[in-house]
Amino acid sequence: MLPGFLDWLAGLPPWLGVTVLVTASFAAAVFVNEVGLRAVRRLTRRTGTTADDVLLRELRVPIPVTVAVAGAFLAPSVVPVADSTALVLRASALTAAALVWARTLARLGTHGLRAYDARTDESADFAPIFQNLWTFVVLAATAFVVLTVWEIEVTPLLASAGIAGIAIGFAAKDTVANFFGSISLYVDGTYAVGDYVELDTGVAGTVQDISIRSTRILTRDNVIVTVPNAVLNSAQLTNHSAPVGKTRVKVPVGVAYGSDVDAVEDCLIAAASAVESVARNPSPRARFRGFGDSALDYELLVWVPSPLHDGRATHELNRDIYARFDAAGIEIPFPQREVRVLDDATRAGTIAATEESRRGDAA
Repeated sequence: MLPGFLDWLAGLPPWLGVTVLVTASFAAAVFVNEVGLRAVRRLTRRTGTTADDVLLRELRVPIPVTVAVAGAFLAPSVVPVADSTALVLRASALTAAALVWARTLARLGTHGLRAYDARTDESADFAPIFQNLWTFVVLAATAFVVLTVWEIEVTPLLASAGIAGIAIGFAAKDTVANFFGSISLYVDGTYAVGDYVELDTGVAGTVQDISIRSTRILTRDNVIVTVPNAVLNSAQLTNHSAPVGKTRVKVPVGVAYGSDVDAVEDCLIAAASAVESVARNPSPRARFRGFGDSALDYELLVWVPSPLHDGRATHELNRDIYARFDAAGIEIPFPQREVRVLDDATRAGTIAATEESRRGDAA
């Protein structure tokens, strides 16, 4: 039946044969979309994963489009047309198919990278970086395919692109440095979106977005700071959210000499237990750090669930410690200096003794 249909098409006028083939391919595309893909969609609903649903959703456009342009691509093989017409038909069909498949591949790559970030604990959530890189590779490959099917010589273009690439590389060296800086940050697993980081410049905040060029940090003043990735790659950066979200808060306090150290430590631990934002595990600890000039130096060590809670926790701990020390009669001393005022006779004697000592040293 098929050979007879092809012979019948070949006997038609070229324009009519091409029209019949294109119309038939469009009808087949409608059938595939309305019947075939719907049947597959019903099957995917019975599975327990969402990966097949995502794949089917992304293939809903390129498969019917590929079937629709198949008639134009096959027409020169069936209907006797001029070489120039055959080139236009085949190149147009391949161009349309290449464009829709490029879009699909770019979107599937994005889904895959996001799924990898979501399922990998060690991921630094740098999906945007490789998403843009993958999109660039797909677009470059698509452009090469389109130029090839239209029989456009790409060798001179590649040579020109190489020369232009060198010039662009020198002009965009900062952009290139930022790109490779982002790759280094990903490989090292330095931080992820949502982490609280602090730079050696004093900038501290929550990572909001990571791109090829820069990283956006939201400070506690609700201000967005954009830092180039090249700078982050060479800077000393502290990630307060890694390897775990909990961070330790240190509250230094001094008590007067002669204080009951057991009562001091009981008050500190009780204050930590009374603050809601303080984690119970690890448990709070009170440490006697040393003998200061005016006080016994203590330090209360507690853990809070997030670096964003340390300011509030320190505030509540200081208030509770002060109240408990006051109730227990524990004094928090302040630095004191003793000043002695000498009378004239004593001052004169002191000056004379000093001068005599200096003469003796000189001799």
